[in-house]
Order: sequence, then structure tokens, then C-alpha cells
Amino acid sequence: MTDAAGDARPVAIVGAGSIGVAFAVLFARAGRAVRLIDPVDGALDRAAVDVAERLALLDEHGLLAESIAVVTARIGFTADLAAGVAGAVLVQECAPERLDLKRDLVARIGEAADADAVIASSSSAIVPSAIAAELPSSIADRVIVGHPGNPPYLLPVIEVVPTPATRAEAVDLAVDVYRSAGLRTVLVRREVEGFVFNRLQGALLREAYCLVRDGVASADDVDEVVRSGLGLRWSFMGPFETVDLNTRGGIAAHAERMGPAYERMGAERGQRDSWTPDLVARVVAERRDILPLDEWNERVRWRDEQLLRLQALRHETAAPAGKEAT
Repeated sequence: MTDAAGDARPVAIVGAGSIGVAFAVLFARAGRAVRLIDPVDGALDRAAVDVAERLALLDEHGLLAESIAVVTARIGFTADLAAGVAGAVLVQECAPERLDLKRDLVARIGEAADADAVIASSSSAIVPSAIAAELPSSIADRVIVGHPGNPPYLLPVIEVVPTPATRAEAVDLAVDVYRSAGLRTVLVRREVEGFVFNRLQGALLREAYCLVRDGVASADDVDEVVRSGLGLRWSFMGPFETVDLNTRGGIAAHAERMGPAYERMGAERGQRDSWTPDLVARVVAERRDILPLDEWNERVRWRDEQLLRLQALRHETAAPAGKEAT
């Protein structure tokens, strides 16, 4: 498999835990040669079992275009870091979320990998400039965070987070490699802890905990609101498109009607992040570039059709009466 630039070099994955295995499955399934690297005793044996189980599950659901054997053959396993990263177009670091560990590992990867290889950390919250701190510029200028949804072979989004010193060519190469594996890339334009994925997830979790703490709802009731309400819409739309389609007149009308209430809710939690007129105007402009208001009715119908399909699927997979779904 080659990326958009025609680069067919393998991908190296350092760390054979759950995320490392998931990346190996993702790239091998897409046709890319993969080297899975881990020096810990027994780690590669466990990883081989995990790879087999995940590929079998994908195959069971008709999500493999090739045989399990063909996909598995693309994955090489090694404990030798230098040999594993040599010749790779991108090295995906999947070590535990510890800054000292990631710094040391990225430094060693940079010394052993090709001079143009992108070094991508799977960090969930640590910003890449912290990882690249004190590294020579020849290494630091190709360090990014490539933070996936988990597991990336089922959640096809990845955040690409450069440092201020990351070369544009390294960012472009990472984007090409990820897209060639079927991932949708989101460029995080400014380093913030947690990036976009975990900041959104964290905001919902903070309020969920507060609702339970304040006796407003049980933990399962909060989950029910998401799985039978918000989550259904969010499975194919984001929060901005959701509210854009919820109110005739689009997101501008929604902000005018609901903005004060949301501001009061935020203030109740000590969060005073007002939807200022210029901020609303910026989001409105971005939405109208995507969806002109004269196409609003058509898009609302599309939304309802997607929800109808989801309802039909949920009905088909519902547990028989008197039995709990697992």
C-alpha cells in the first residue's frame, strides 16, 4: 500500500499493548506492512494472540477484504527497536501515558529511524512539545501527536497535533499515511492538553459526574440520555451540526434562543465561557459555508433518515422480550 505521496514504506509501532495492537490491525488491514515492536518479555506473544482475535472479529462481521492469513502476514513482530524502526515512514509510539517514558523512547526512536520518518506519539493528553523538549532539532522537528479514537480500526478519526517546531512536511506526511489507512485526520492547530477528543469527552464526563453528585439522575439514567438521545445524533453529526439542524434559521437562531440558558448552566458550574457575538458569527460562517440555509430543509430530512435507519438497526438487534442484551 502507498500513501498519497506514493510512499510504500512500512509503519513501525512501538509498544504492543492494546493501542499498539489496534494500530497494527488498522494498517495491516489497509494493506500496509507493519512492524510491531516491544522488548518486554511475553508482550509480543500476547500481541499476536490479540491481533488474531481482533482480525477474527472483523472477519466475522464481514469487515476484512482479504483473508485473515493475508492480513496477518503483513505484521512483523520484533523486540529490537533499532531494527524495527529502520526504513519506516512513520513510527507510532504507543507507550503508557508517562512523560518521562515517552521522552526517552522518542529520543531513541529519533536516533534509529530514517531522517525523514515522522515520529508520532499516541498520547491522550500530553502535548507533543513537552515530549520533544530538549531533543535535537533533527528529531524534534518531526515529532507530532497522532491521537486516535480507540480502537482506531473501528473509530476512523485521528488527531494530528504538531508542535510549533514541527516541519510542515512531517505533518503532511503523517496525514497522508493516516488517510491511506482510512483514518479521517483532524489537525489540532494549537497545543492544548487533551486535544479535541478528550476535551469534549471530559466536558461531558464532568457534567455527568455533577448530575449524579447533585442527585439529579443516576449514572445509568445519564447513560440512557446519551445512548438513546444525544449519542444517536452524535453518531453521524457533531454538536454544531446537531444544533444547526435543531432550530429553523440554523445555528444563529439556536444561539440566540438557547445561548443565555447555556451560559447560566455554565456559570452554575463556575464556567463563564460566553458565546460572544463574534464567536457565534465565526461558527455560523463556518456552518453556512458547509450548508447554505436554502439547503437546510433537505439536510433535516437527511438527518431524520439516518435516525430512522439507526432505529431500524436497534430494533433488529434488540434482545428478545424478557432477556437482557449483552
